[in-house]
Parts: sequence; structure tokens; C-alpha cells
Amino acid sequence: MSEIEKVKQLRQSTGAGFKDCNLALKESNGDLEKAAEILRVKGIAKASKKMSRDAKDGAIVICGDSKKTSMIEINCETDFVAKNDDFVNFVKEIGEINNVCSSNLEKLNKSKMKNGISLEENLVSFISKIGEKITIGKAVSIQNENSQNFIYQHSVIKDNVSKLGVIVSISAIEQNNEIKSLGKQLAMHIAASNPLSLTPDDIDIEIINKENELINEELKNSGKPPEIIKKISIGKINKFKEENSLMTQDWVMEPKKKVKDVLLEIKNQDLNILEFSRIKIGE
Repeated sequence: MSEIEKVKQLRQSTGAGFKDCNLALKESNGDLEKAAEILRVKGIAKASKKMSRDAKDGAIVICGDSKKTSMIEINCETDFVAKNDDFVNFVKEIGEINNVCSSNLEKLNKSKMKNGISLEENLVSFISKIGEKITIGKAVSIQNENSQNFIYQHSVIKDNVSKLGVIVSISAIEQNNEIKSLGKQLAMHIAASNPLSLTPDDIDIEIINKENELINEELKNSGKPPEIIKKISIGKINKFKEENSLMTQDWVMEPKKKVKDVLLEIKNQDLNILEFSRIKIGE
């Protein structure tokens, strides 16, 4: 086998660049197996150096069907790489595996990819090849009995790869066209309005406490009596809860209505929003 053929084979099997393959073959005296091991070790070293950098761009991948739907965030450093075909194909495969693993990141990392190598090993090699820090971010799988999942993706890069993704799970006795329309609109609403929870009581207590701190800080120099400040503070926190809970948000399609009002208008027994998830790159 000629030197060029060996370089081509090594590039195909490792995904490394021409220069790195050429140097590894020289170091291994033309032994392909040793050259691949050299590249693997060097790849880990290169990847380790890159892991100290920020990865604030990337892509969201949604996979599955209306019964079980999974979403995963894969971060990189630049929008240029996020739209690169190699990156897109790589994250699409990760998205499929994530759905099989039900967003269990430990299982995901140990899972074999199409080349027979684990995801975590492929990630190290890919970082070395692409030249940017790449990390697995948030991941979620939604699957409920007697329900249907609906999705929405914004700023689509290609197919099921985008910059923002939403999954919402709805249960209803009859899954008709009206429910399908509602599901799509709800997913779009969640994308636009970014609710923190389903109802006001579901908002994380730490978020409420932090908001209370900010409100009290804002009011402490107002010169108003303590009892008035307390009333204003309660009013502001109640408004915060209402504006950040899906059921009490203004419906984006018709802002005079609340989301809960829209659900009441639909004549479908036991219609409920069970859960939702929204992931946006950079948030």
C-alpha cells in the first residue's frame, strides 16, 4: 500500500486531518494500527486543551414520535461549526441514540455509534477533527400514557436540528384534529413565551426567593411605609408567577385570553397539558 493510500485509509478510519495522519504514519513507521493509536492519544490531548474554552453555540436535536419524544442540546463554540454538515450529521446520530437511552446521559456516553465506537470516544475524536470544544448539554425525554407529544423547532439548521426546541405532552380522551392544532400552537407559544412552569405553584422556590430579593431591593429606598411595601411586593411576585406559568400566560395567538381559557373552550373531556420542555442554545 502506497503512502498516500495509507493516509487516505487512516483519515477514513479516524476522521483526522491529512497533516496529522501523515505525521502519525511517519512516527509509526507506516504501521496503520500504531498510527491510529498515536492519533487517538494526540486527539485526547488536543481535546483536553479545548475543554477550557466556552461552548455557547450549537444545536438542539429532537427525535422520536408522538408517544416518546426526546430532545438534546449539543454545544460548540461557533455558529459556523453548528451549521457544518459533519457537525449536523454527528449530532443527528447522537439525537437518535439519546431517544433510545431516554436521555440517560451515562448510558448515552457509553453507547456505541455507527462506527462501533462509544459516543464519548467519538466525541474526543470529533473535537480534535473539528477544532472546537463540543459538549453535551441538556437532554430530556417525554413519554406519558394516553397522551400525544407535539414539537416545535425554531431557527432550523437542517431537518430535526435547530437552535430552539419545544416538546409539549397533551392528554385527551379523543386525539382529533382540534387537539393536533392546539398541540402545535402550544409548542409555538412555549417557544415564544418561555414559561418556567405549568402553573404558578410549580415554579421553583429558589427562583421565587431570588425574585423576592430583587423586588425588595427595588422597593427598600422607595420611602413608602413597610405595610405598603409588603402589599406591593406580594402583588409583584404574584404577577411574576402569573407571567411565567404556562396556564396563566397570555395566549400568544390571542393575548386577551389566558392559556387556561383556550383549553376550556375546547370541548374534549379530560384535556390536560401534562408537561413540557423548552431548550434554547445559549440559555
